[in-house]
Amino acid sequence: MEPTQSQTQYPSVTRYCRQEAETALLARNIGRSLEAYFAVNPQAHLNLSLVGDLGAGKTTFARHLIQGMGYAGRVKSPTYTLCEPYPFVVDSQDQSIHLTAHHFDLYRMRDPSEWQEAGFAEHFDAPGFCLVEWPEKAEGTLPTFDLAIHLAAGKEETERTVNIESLSKLGNAIINKLDN
Repeated sequence: MEPTQSQTQYPSVTRYCRQEAETALLARNIGRSLEAYFAVNPQAHLNLSLVGDLGAGKTTFARHLIQGMGYAGRVKSPTYTLCEPYPFVVDSQDQSIHLTAHHFDLYRMRDPSEWQEAGFAEHFDAPGFCLVEWPEKAEGTLPTFDLAIHLAAGKEETERTVNIESLSKLGNAIINKLDN
């Protein structure tokens, strides 16, 4: 009998970053892992949550992750727009694959279904990935996540503890591609 998703144990990785540069490097490594995954699975879609208190560095982490995938433009906070799309290209053997990272910040949402009413649900099926800050504001109305990235500030301003938790087989594939 095959275990169900709730019975399956997926790995998690915890990294202690003493400097902002270490946190940025970790985010970029996740971006490179995503890029390698999409090079082999160009039609795939992943959902990632970013969890942490105000000031934990979620938006900065998102910026470095998206730039780690090769996006060269400015990555800004979607606090007031709810979603910012970032197109990127992954090179795979003899072709270039055009995908989109949708970066959500649900902090200012007043109603859990607001993201759906804004027409964002379609982004959760499109090739690429959705990166969601403050997913708890949607109170369970979001699709299942593949990775949960938890950030916690340390004693020093630049210190962060980052826990990357796989929640699916797809998330497990990304964790397995991370540089150690």
